[in-house]
Amino acid sequence: MKVKVVDFKRTKVAVLEHRCSPDRVFESASTFIEWRKQSKLSPVKSSHTYGIAYDDPKTTEAENFRFDICGSIVADVPQNPQGVKTGFIHSGRCAVIRHQGSRDNLDQHVHYLYREWLPKSDEELRDFPCFFHYLNLITDVEEYELLTDIYLPLK
Repeated sequence: MKVKVVDFKRTKVAVLEHRCSPDRVFESASTFIEWRKQSKLSPVKSSHTYGIAYDDPKTTEAENFRFDICGSIVADVPQNPQGVKTGFIHSGRCAVIRHQGSRDNLDQHVHYLYREWLPKSDEELRDFPCFFHYLNLITDVEEYELLTDIYLPLK
């Protein structure tokens, strides 16, 4: 697996916090998509889509699972019925690895970064969770063509 270290630029994002079972992330994603369509502040075709993974869905109790669904924005998010608000993905160095295919298998690359690459790298983690940049969407490509960059924030 090829890992690059890059400087990630601070990115203003619209954030929908998912705070329940990982099995219900798609419900939250649908809510975020609804907000995107209504607000037009984070259009799917011209803004970036991110996911911030605070917890491992395989080791975290469903009621404690945390995941943020995000889309890049320029202007602050006004109050809205979906609960989307303004947030940031902070700047800094990150290890990045690209995943191709089903997003159900992202954990293989995440675990590789944490368990294999990080201990051998002489790098230290920064106080920000692993996050995903979804380079394309299942509505636009076949599942095997999905591309996701996985970012591991470093000091």
